Amino acid sequence: MSGTNSPEAVKKLLENMQSDLRALSLECKKKFPPVKEAAESGIIKVKTIAARNTEILAALKENSSEVVQPFLMGCGTKEPKITQLCLAAIQRLMSHEVVSETAAGNIINMLWQLMENSLEELKLLQTVLVLLTTNTVVHDEALSKAIVLCFRLHFTKDNITNNTAAATVRQVVTVVFERMVAEDERHRDIIEQPVLVQGNSNRRSVSTLKPCAKDAYMLFQDLCQLVNADAPYWLVGMTEMTRTFGLELLESVLNDFPQVFLQHQEFSFLLKERVCPLVIKLFSPNIKFRQGSSTSSSPAPVEKPYFPICMRLLRVVSVLIKQFYSLLVTECEIFLSLLVKFLDADKPQWLRAVAVESIHRLCVQPQLLRSFCQSYDMKQHSTKVFRDIVNALGSFIQSLFLVPPTGNPATTNQAGNNNSGGPVSAPANSGMLGIGGGVTLLPAFEYRGTWIPILTVTVQGSAKATYLEMLDKVEPPTIPEGYAMSVAFHCLLDLVRGITTMIEGELGEVETECQTTTTEAVSSPTQSSSEQQEFQSTSDQMDKEIVSRAVWEEMVNACWCGLLAALSLLLDASTDEAATENILKAELTMAALCGRLGLVTSRDAFITAMCKGSLPPHYALTVLNTTTAATLSNKSYSIQGQSVMMISPSSESHQQVVAVGQPLAVQPQGTVMLTSKNIQCMRTLLNLAHCHGAVLGTSWQLVLATLQHLVWILGLKPSSGGALKPGRAVEGPSTVLTTAVMTDLPVISNILSRLFESSQYLDDVSLHHLINALCSLSLEAMDMAYGNNKEPSLFAVAKLLETGLVNMHRIEILWRPLTGHLLEVCQHPNSRMREWGAEALTSLIKAGLTFNHDPPLSQNQRLQLLLLNPLKEMSSINHPDIRLKQLECVLQILQSQGDSLGPGWPLVLGVMGAIRNDQGESLIRTAFQCLQLVVTDFLPTMPCTCLQIVVDVAGSFGLHNQELNISLTSIGLLWNISDYFFQRGETIEKELNKEEAAQQKQAEEKGLVLNRPFHPAPPFDCLWLCLYAKLGELCVDPRPAVRKSAGQTLFSTIGAHGTLLQHSTWHTVIWKVLFHLLDRVRESSTTADKEKIESGGGNILIHHSRDTAEKQWAETWVLTLAGVARIFNTRRYLLQPLGDFSRAWDVLLDHIQSAALSKNNEVSLAALKSFQEILQIVSPVRDSDKPETPPAVNVPVPVLIGSISGPGLNRPFVRTDSIGERLGRYSCSEPPIVTDELEDLNLWWAAWSTWYRIGSESTKPPITFDKLTFIPSQPFLTALIQIFPALYQHIKTGFNMDDLQKLGVILHSAVSVPISSDASPFILPSYTEAVLTSLQEAVLTALDVLQKAICIGPENMQIMYPAIFDQLLAFVEFSCKPPQYGQLETKHIANAKYNQIQLFAPAEWVALNYVPFAERSLEVVVDLYQKTACHKAVVNEKVLQNIIKTLRVPLSLKYSCPSESTWKLAVSSLLKVLSIGLPVARQHASSGKFDSMWPELANTFEDFLFTKSIPPDNLSIQEFQRNENIDVEVVQLISTEILPYANFIPKEFVGQIMTMLNKGSIHSQSSSFTEAEIDIRLREEFSKMCFETLLQFSFSNKVTTPQEGYISRMALSVLLKRSQDVLHRYIEDERLSGKCPLPRQQVTEIIFVLKAVSTLIDSLKKTQPENVDGNTWAQVIALYPTLVECITCSSSEVCSALKEALVPFKDFMQPPASKVQNGES
Repeated sequence: MSGTNSPEAVKKLLENMQSDLRALSLECKKKFPPVKEAAESGIIKVKTIAARNTEILAALKENSSEVVQPFLMGCGTKEPKITQLCLAAIQRLMSHEVVSETAAGNIINMLWQLMENSLEELKLLQTVLVLLTTNTVVHDEALSKAIVLCFRLHFTKDNITNNTAAATVRQVVTVVFERMVAEDERHRDIIEQPVLVQGNSNRRSVSTLKPCAKDAYMLFQDLCQLVNADAPYWLVGMTEMTRTFGLELLESVLNDFPQVFLQHQEFSFLLKERVCPLVIKLFSPNIKFRQGSSTSSSPAPVEKPYFPICMRLLRVVSVLIKQFYSLLVTECEIFLSLLVKFLDADKPQWLRAVAVESIHRLCVQPQLLRSFCQSYDMKQHSTKVFRDIVNALGSFIQSLFLVPPTGNPATTNQAGNNNSGGPVSAPANSGMLGIGGGVTLLPAFEYRGTWIPILTVTVQGSAKATYLEMLDKVEPPTIPEGYAMSVAFHCLLDLVRGITTMIEGELGEVETECQTTTTEAVSSPTQSSSEQQEFQSTSDQMDKEIVSRAVWEEMVNACWCGLLAALSLLLDASTDEAATENILKAELTMAALCGRLGLVTSRDAFITAMCKGSLPPHYALTVLNTTTAATLSNKSYSIQGQSVMMISPSSESHQQVVAVGQPLAVQPQGTVMLTSKNIQCMRTLLNLAHCHGAVLGTSWQLVLATLQHLVWILGLKPSSGGALKPGRAVEGPSTVLTTAVMTDLPVISNILSRLFESSQYLDDVSLHHLINALCSLSLEAMDMAYGNNKEPSLFAVAKLLETGLVNMHRIEILWRPLTGHLLEVCQHPNSRMREWGAEALTSLIKAGLTFNHDPPLSQNQRLQLLLLNPLKEMSSINHPDIRLKQLECVLQILQSQGDSLGPGWPLVLGVMGAIRNDQGESLIRTAFQCLQLVVTDFLPTMPCTCLQIVVDVAGSFGLHNQELNISLTSIGLLWNISDYFFQRGETIEKELNKEEAAQQKQAEEKGLVLNRPFHPAPPFDCLWLCLYAKLGELCVDPRPAVRKSAGQTLFSTIGAHGTLLQHSTWHTVIWKVLFHLLDRVRESSTTADKEKIESGGGNILIHHSRDTAEKQWAETWVLTLAGVARIFNTRRYLLQPLGDFSRAWDVLLDHIQSAALSKNNEVSLAALKSFQEILQIVSPVRDSDKPETPPAVNVPVPVLIGSISGPGLNRPFVRTDSIGERLGRYSCSEPPIVTDELEDLNLWWAAWSTWYRIGSESTKPPITFDKLTFIPSQPFLTALIQIFPALYQHIKTGFNMDDLQKLGVILHSAVSVPISSDASPFILPSYTEAVLTSLQEAVLTALDVLQKAICIGPENMQIMYPAIFDQLLAFVEFSCKPPQYGQLETKHIANAKYNQIQLFAPAEWVALNYVPFAERSLEVVVDLYQKTACHKAVVNEKVLQNIIKTLRVPLSLKYSCPSESTWKLAVSSLLKVLSIGLPVARQHASSGKFDSMWPELANTFEDFLFTKSIPPDNLSIQEFQRNENIDVEVVQLISTEILPYANFIPKEFVGQIMTMLNKGSIHSQSSSFTEAEIDIRLREEFSKMCFETLLQFSFSNKVTTPQEGYISRMALSVLLKRSQDVLHRYIEDERLSGKCPLPRQQVTEIIFVLKAVSTLIDSLKKTQPENVDGNTWAQVIALYPTLVECITCSSSEVCSALKEALVPFKDFMQPPASKVQNGES
């Protein structure tokens, strides 16, 4: 202001004032005298002031109201000229700041009047402006009036005035706020206590403000009121106002004076309480409005959005968000949400365009975006604003493609078409023309027929808006096509660029900070990055790492979905290389950023998008489809669903096709085309993998999968070392490549190779990701190659090989996954695929073994084993081509590194050993040749610990069943190996012991137990044991020839080299080798198949004894059991001192038992042979009581050893010393080992119980029978029984009754076993020969041995006699009742003769002819009884009674006996036995021991003499008489042996005998007249004999004892009773028969009776009367009437006999004597 203060200026001012006043007075002279006067007095006033004061200006200011008055009055005249003059003068005063507050007020009032009269409007405005800008005197009311004045002028009809007024208002508003800012500056140093603003009161709060601030507050408040269409508080007098203008003013204030609102609570309150609600309210028509919605649907008509207001609101919002975001967090959330809504497709085009521009303004401020993210997206219940913005952009872009822009009336009118057609058709045509005319195309997006040009909107990174600046437009502008799209596109790119540079920068700082803390020396790059750090405005330095990382991750998480959807769509649609490049670059930077932040899903999604871009449309690539489907399912637009290239012809025309090739798919699907865009994407991918490989992690998979497909389509094939070279496809149409691509191919191939070479610089984790990805790629290629023999994709395998080879220096970390996968490839059915897998694997192994590792392999055994391991793993693959490669590799390794294999031997041997049965002869043969080579050349070079493996491998070849010769040869190899062990035994033993000690030590350190097979045995012995065990396994091979060979070898080796073993090792040989083998053989034999084997391969016929697997196994079982038994026999001297010999013995017996009980005759018989063999062992007893054994076996122990140690082995000993020592233990110097007898007895008793079990089990009849039921054979049973005598010799001292019982059961059952009818001719004697079978012989022999033993044995053994009798008698019963064998129906041999074959039993079972056996048994019984009748036991146990009881059966059957000889022998035996037994019985009569025998005997006589069986028809008279003589003999026995001793015999018995004699003495005849009976021959001799005997005993004159008398009485009474009966019957029959003569025998009988009666009476008379009982006389006299009745008979013979009988009765006819006489006499 110094200019106005200088004296010259003041002087000038005074002059001007005076001239102004003069001019005024001149003008007003005529019309307005008062004005003139005032002007003149004013001149005087001015002069006075000038004269009086030194400070002229100050004085002027004081008096300014007076000075101004004339001018004011001049204005009052409303004369234009005067008014103008006055206004100019006033302005001059003002500009010199000589107007006081009052004056200013007056001026303003004057101006108001002028305004109301619409005078000099422009001048007025000018004046106001000058007044307010030059000084700050106008305040409060005056100020508000001045401002209102400007506003009123803004709304005049005149355009110029309006505009000027508008400008003035703007300036005035600015001035008001500038004053406030200045005021704040002045008071900055004075610190105020801020007063809390209470509530919503606008008046009270103002009191705390300073004047200028107050004005500004009131003004801003009223602006809000006005825009809200409310009455202003302060700007009194406003008549009208437009919202557009109000909004512009608000925006300019907010934009220009943000600090006012940020620093003053009152103002920030206004922002919150006034501005924001206002904005939100004004937005409502835009929010509610839907384009094209009919009014009918909504009740109230919706206000249409109004472009000017809407656009200004958006500008306000932009300012609010940009400047006051921190104050208005919640409100901004609403604004941002609104912005997002304005992008909706149903909003007008212009609205969407301005909204996009607004959003663009936000997108170029990454820090602001970051704040959004922190305030909204990261809060729990808040809108995810940042995410919504990005998503909205995405859907906006999408909507532009999907909905043709129709809603804009302006556009439609200009196009002059119907709505939909216009905008779309024109550009499409132009595009076509462009192509046709060879004009360069406009850059554009094209998608499904929608063509959108790309306009150059702004420079990268700045948001220059077009439509937000159109403040003069009232109607919405026409938006050129492609504008909105281009802005949105730029939004996206700027967004990505902003976020990534910001985050990467901050990440860099964090990382460098970490580095600086960890490393002392800070290198220059770090410093440069820390300089960058200063440029970056980092908002917070606190615990930055964690907070920032959370923000970064949230930002990326919030935006990636939307970004990706939009970018992918644009990538699909882009036809411009530069645009494509930008999109790809954005995707690449996002992918890398996500990778760095470790956000896997988003990283993968971006990479997926790039991958899709690289491949032809619709390309079926599962990796891509699955990941995106998951991640983008929430978006309406999903990348896969769109049909891109192939549908719209226009889009295809924009893309240059550069290659045609075949897709990599399971089914060949024709060809696919690659465009230049695909190649562009591919290069981006390569770039990504190359530069950001370390952060790709699992997405390597996507990248590599895509590259694989591209490589395939471009026809690149792997060459050696894994590099890819252009090659031709194997089948299908060849790939077509344009020259453009042809030149690119080598470059691409090169980049690819470099990509994998650079894997050596990746860190371990990333390398693993790369390998994993390659592996899973390869897995997919494998899946695809299943089931067809098409050319597979070998990309992954080739690249795995390449990666492996370049990373050989750290091969350990990737070896397992790498080889693990290649091993899977090797198993693939597609031959080309697995060939490459094997190639890669073997190359890697060979490369690994030859690579110069540090430390070298020889010092790093672990690595060597690691490298060799996959070679071993290849063994689990079945494909012969792979195994061939494997074996070739082994061969090469053997040749190049055979001597240095060392610890690798087990693996190499394992490979040979792993060749399996089903792998074809050639492979087995190859591997076997390798093995033979090893056995011949390498045994001495390998560590001794591997010898066991060699044994195992050789054994495994034995088990191969492809080629019998190999199996047999390998058994030979085992024999050779055993020789090698034998010759080099000492060295091997030393080395093994050393190794063992070392291992033992290690194990102890670790606290483990050393665990190797056969552990406690010394290592060298273990080696032998392994060999034995292997041979043992071969002994149970399925092929009989191998079993046989192995069995012979096993027993030979044990025989030949067994002496090398430590004594204790024999324990293991027995238990782990021999018994284990027996167990397995037993199991296999019992479960072997019974099906018949037709032929033995080729045309070899099989003998019927070997035609089932079961029979072949039987042979093995026999061989094994015999072998083991032989070892037990020959090595007993070694075995017995072992602690558990008796347990071993038990197990062996158990095996013998199970073999004996096997259902196979061959096995069971052999088992018994082995049983016999082990029973012949010399039991080590003292000389004094050696049992009688065959002399051959009875050799003293030491000699036995000698014989073995000398010539027993096949060759002279190499190691006499150690063997000598070993044998020394048993040498002659020691006494022969005498085991304690008790133990020995135990062994025999164990043998006995085994024998008993075999016997009882084998002879026990089965419960049910069918044709498969097994019944033991005769030879078996014979052998079984034959064992007993030998066995008995050892156990007889303890053999007791129970044992005898057990024996009896077995003998009984054994004899009962029937024979199958087809075997019977060989075993059975013909029926007529009475010969015993060998079994029966054996049974009797056994009993005989027993009986002899009892005979010479001690007293207490004799109680066994009765049991033996019982046993024999049981056999005797067989003669009449052959034994039953369970439920089996047997044919008796008698029937078998007639060959009555039953329908259902083709293989009949024939019971033996037991008669000879029974009869022989009977003879034995008789002999034995003759020897033992008087033995106490025999007497006590009622043996005699039992014999009689047993004989009663055949005697009673008599003619019904199976064999006639039986009853005859029975009779003669009975007679013999009785002749010995009866005297004994009489002797013991008193003891009652024989009481029960007598009835039995009586019944026996009765049953025999009066048998119920009828003699056979063909019996000759001579035979009959001979038989009668036998009966007579029996009666003679009774008369000589029994009746004479009647006194010692029970009465009942004698009575029975008498009755019987009586019965015999009279010919009895039944009353029926059948021919058969008539034909019965009468036994006259017999009857006579009986009668004579009866009579003889009736009247023995020498009655010495009452007993005898008793017998006679009894005999008489019997006789008389008998006579009475016969007579009665005769009379009866005679009467009935009439004229017919009676049968001869009846006549003879009656005659005999009559004679007997006469004889009887005679003899009675001769007897002394006192001997005859009165009873007897009575009975005799009673006969008389009966005799008289016979007189009428017709037979003369009878009559003469009757006569003789009646005569003697005369003696009874005496006169009755008187009693007295009788008494006297």
